Amino acid sequence: MSSIRVMLVDDQVLLRTGFRMVLAAQPDMEVVAEAGDGVEALQVLRGVEVDVVLMDVRMPKLDGVETTRRICADQDPPKVLILTTFDLDEYAFSGLKAGASGFMLKDVPPGELLAAIRSVHSGDAVVAPSTTRRLLDRFAPMLPATGVQPQHKRLERLTEREREVMMLVAQGLSNGEIAARLVLSEATVKTHVGRILTKLGLRDRVQVVVLAYETGLVRAGGGAH
Repeated sequence: MSSIRVMLVDDQVLLRTGFRMVLAAQPDMEVVAEAGDGVEALQVLRGVEVDVVLMDVRMPKLDGVETTRRICADQDPPKVLILTTFDLDEYAFSGLKAGASGFMLKDVPPGELLAAIRSVHSGDAVVAPSTTRRLLDRFAPMLPATGVQPQHKRLERLTEREREVMMLVAQGLSNGEIAARLVLSEATVKTHVGRILTKLGLRDRVQVVVLAYETGLVRAGGGAH
């Protein structure tokens, strides 16, 4: 099995060294590139194949959010995992909007970080559902209220069951919790989530959550409309 190729982007050399040591001890991961700021990261990425980028947000020259936006605008970009010092950081939310597949706190236990990298690489959710919910509850008021109606047209592509699943994903429930709530198997829920992503042209669960708030399918506070 090929290793997950990871790039570390952080202006603190000590932090990169720590992450590199943790990752190097894993049989299924290798650090293939590093950068100290966003400008350097974009340059390095032109010459190296990377699967997952661990992205700091507060950096000189070009911050992690703008760097993430530029990376995700490319064709077939690597997955980006935002690393932030503060839970419920506005940078984390901006990062998700910019195309990141999730975010983690910098002081996360090594095991959780490694699990997050593997999840991102396989295309699964990497933001803890409860954190996603709290994050969006806090920042939903900042989401644009305009364009809500046209966005709803996208949701018309979904079946009633898929809309139900989407609403529960947006409220921060895991596949297992959704399965229990709807009395379905977890495999069936996973299939529904996959169809939702395909029909709406979304990359992952994080984008499902953001879209559900933007369209008003759910509102701040976790309730459904």
